[in-house]
Amino acid sequence: MENLHTLTELLPFKIALIGILGIGAQWLAWRLQRPAIVLMAIAGLIFGPFMTWLFSLDFVQNTDLLHGIVDAVKLNPVEDFGAMYRPMIGIAVAIILFEGGLNLRFKDLRDASQAVSRMVVVAAPIAAILGAAAAHYILQLPLDISFMIGGLFVVTGPTVILPLLRQAHLPGRPAAVLKWEGIINDPLGALFCVAGYEFIRFTAMGESTQFAITMLIVAAIVGALFGIVSGWALAWAFRRGHVPEYLKAPVVLVWVLFIYVMANEVAEETGLVAVTALGVAMANTKFAAMQEMRRFKENIAVLLVSGIFIVLTATLTLDVLKSFDFKVFGFVLAMMFVVRPIAVFVSTIWSGLNWRETLLVAWIAPRGVVAVAVAGLFATELQLIGRADGAILVPVAFALVFATVLSSGFTITPVAKWLGLVSDKTEGVMIVGANPWSLGMAKALKDMDIPVLVADTNWRRLRGARLEGFAVFYGEVLSENADHRLDHSAFSHLIAAGPNDAYNSLVCVEFAPELGRHRVFQVSGQDTEDADSGAIMYTARGRTLATHGRSFDVLTRDWWSGWRFRSTTLSEEYSLEDFLEERGEDIDILLAKRADGSLDFLQPDRKSKAEGSTLLSFGPVLNISPERGPENRPERGEGASSDAPLTSDGAVTIAPKGELP
Repeated sequence: MENLHTLTELLPFKIALIGILGIGAQWLAWRLQRPAIVLMAIAGLIFGPFMTWLFSLDFVQNTDLLHGIVDAVKLNPVEDFGAMYRPMIGIAVAIILFEGGLNLRFKDLRDASQAVSRMVVVAAPIAAILGAAAAHYILQLPLDISFMIGGLFVVTGPTVILPLLRQAHLPGRPAAVLKWEGIINDPLGALFCVAGYEFIRFTAMGESTQFAITMLIVAAIVGALFGIVSGWALAWAFRRGHVPEYLKAPVVLVWVLFIYVMANEVAEETGLVAVTALGVAMANTKFAAMQEMRRFKENIAVLLVSGIFIVLTATLTLDVLKSFDFKVFGFVLAMMFVVRPIAVFVSTIWSGLNWRETLLVAWIAPRGVVAVAVAGLFATELQLIGRADGAILVPVAFALVFATVLSSGFTITPVAKWLGLVSDKTEGVMIVGANPWSLGMAKALKDMDIPVLVADTNWRRLRGARLEGFAVFYGEVLSENADHRLDHSAFSHLIAAGPNDAYNSLVCVEFAPELGRHRVFQVSGQDTEDADSGAIMYTARGRTLATHGRSFDVLTRDWWSGWRFRSTTLSEEYSLEDFLEERGEDIDILLAKRADGSLDFLQPDRKSKAEGSTLLSFGPVLNISPERGPENRPERGEGASSDAPLTSDGAVTIAPKGELP
């Protein structure tokens, strides 16, 4: 028992517990397909205020075993970390804001719609002013703290919004507006809050309002210049080879910490401005290691977001929880049903959005971890300069985060359907891996009026897709960059069609929770007849594509020997049996498009017999007579050349040697 009690005093144990709770909540959210931020908050509440309350009960105090166990798992970050708590939160927020700045590429903003620009330039200031008014009149807070709250809550967390957009399969315009608003406003809201705090700090020192505003502007300029110059300098060092490849990611992390600390030394609390500007500068500077930076940043961001949210939730005391009164409830309702709709409707007038899209954007505004992290940081800072009323930032932030995440998470799909923005019958296909066989399939799908998106990490391999006019995604579909740039509303099925079976499996496993396991497919890693115990397990891969399940190598060989894709409509007069008798049992059937537009992908153990369905098959090319009689059926490895002309249905016409078709 003595050892157990001693364990509770060890800081490493507390850090490990926070990590387990944070990453465990992230994993559980992935398994349940629920917002991770809610599960992290629940974990923090259980191991923070609930365990503290449980520890105070008499029966726990009087039972040595229970006393030791509860004391071991009870989190009280302010006491556990002591003097380290404040700088720890500040550094975590700085890295999170740097990560947000690293997503702001000016090229992407130029490509974005006019509505996105207005949501940043017009909607954000309107929301900040109206939010400040709500805080002042409903929460009855002083104007200076009200403006801090109003500025902070213009944020809409991208870590929450992006999974919601994938879940609802929203069309392009509203999805783009919500996505880019979240990415841009995340650091913007934090900077509004920094400005509000700096104004309060200067006035608390007895300075005049004019002096406070002047110093605020100077601090913002100094912080921004500090970040931009340091970002360019680091990118220059990378380009000139002054930093080896294996050190680039660690150097970036250390550089962020250094710039944050040094900027705060030059002008207090400008570190957050500096690291945000540092991220933006690096995002818009070309250097070879940018993709490695993004992957490294993804891992660090997940760890910090998980840990910081657990820590901040665990700091909620019973007294703070009791402060969730009708005023806080009224403020949350005002932010959701008054402030957000007014800001969105005013800013999107004549922006190209119709009223349905505007209404959806006005409703979907979940706040994320940045709102809570920044609120937790400045609640502590305000109390240190004698503003005890600043403590309300934490409960208000948690209340708004919970309300907006839960409301958006559970209603985005039904509201989008009610507004007629999504349709269950619109089904697209994303093909991962550009090669002659997959591009031939993409053309056949397009000819069947099925939307197609082709993704690949090689721009040259995508050339054929671009020339055919297909929608393309250039990049790694497994990266966080794909969350920001890939239009998840464009597809409801996935086909991994690359030569690497392990990579195909990884892609399918990644997208299975989002699309459903029954909607992710991959070409077989090996011929069915050659299957052995070394194959990837069924549960760790996508479903096998096509009725014969041929491997990538065999499909590619058949393509170059003259096999092609063809669409055929079944009817009462022309059944599946007629089709197989005419084309041969060796033909591969990939999918059936039903009369209602839905897709039925076929596998080796199932075939579609639905009348009225249009089958997409891959097999040898035939000259079909008016009586549908097969002629000159080529064997595998014989027949037409790969550049034989295409017919209107995507098939290849085979002509005798020396003659043109």
